[in-house]
Amino acid sequence: MEIRKLRLGNLLLPSNVLMAPLAGYTCYPFRMLAYELGAGLCFTEMASANALKYEDKATKRLLFTTKAEPIRAVQLLGGTPAVMEQMAKSTRLEDFDIIDINMGCPVPNVFKSGEGSALMLDQKRAFAIIQGCKKSGKIITVKCRTGIREDAMFTAEFARMCEAAGADLISIHGRSRSMMYDGKPYLEEIAHAKAAVKIPVIANGGIFSAHDAHEMMDRTGADGVMLARYGLENPFLFSELTKKPCHKTPLQILNEQLALTLQYYDETFALRYMKKLASHMMKKRKGTKKFKERLFQCGSEAELIDVINMIFGETETVESYDRFL
Repeated sequence: MEIRKLRLGNLLLPSNVLMAPLAGYTCYPFRMLAYELGAGLCFTEMASANALKYEDKATKRLLFTTKAEPIRAVQLLGGTPAVMEQMAKSTRLEDFDIIDINMGCPVPNVFKSGEGSALMLDQKRAFAIIQGCKKSGKIITVKCRTGIREDAMFTAEFARMCEAAGADLISIHGRSRSMMYDGKPYLEEIAHAKAAVKIPVIANGGIFSAHDAHEMMDRTGADGVMLARYGLENPFLFSELTKKPCHKTPLQILNEQLALTLQYYDETFALRYMKKLASHMMKKRKGTKKFKERLFQCGSEAELIDVINMIFGETETVESYDRFL
């Protein structure tokens, strides 16, 4: 696996190791952490174009960013070409360099509304959405799956459509919509898509170690990899893959995340986010299961800090972190 910078339109990503947009997790503080550890690109949580159109307050919070964020990328969900184009060109997204179009979400209510992975069944509408968003003048990327069902995948065909419509990059989750988040990814489908287009293709799905990331790149020929759930469990994987030095302990990382979250969000949001992040990072760590219930019962910043210190109160840095996993 070759870790390298990646050209995307007029931007040069510092690495080809990306962090996937994850609802409830990839808020501004986590994106800044991922960038610090070597990620080349991070996306906001999925934001609904319809909700954005009606100025939904919760959606506005999803889009929080500052000039300190190295590269700003928003993921937009929607199924109506006119609305997607309108929002892509609107001042609501003026702070973002990149718009990623969600064409892969498998969740039933999203699929039934004709959004997310449902767009893979309507390539004419998907084409119109990409083409419309491209009129914003921003870099446009697409996140999709290998198809709808395991027995009928069409990844290469869909990738060609995305390229023809003007997409600058495609990230492919190696599972079909019917597989949701389980099962072994179909790496050959990603390889077929890579061979079918000239734009960069990023491979996603089933990466739970550096070995998995290397195998993904080697077997697909992809231009980069995208971490998802394991990026939460072990964010140090960004550093391991990119060789960007990090000498902080998990405890230091979490304390810094808490401070940054409280700087820009209210305490309710900060507690909710930090409990989820700490819960992921404590997975497979010996002797910490007994603290999980106490973690989620924390009702204040002080209580949370106490429990995090109980769980992560050691001196190990990234070099020895793997022994806990």
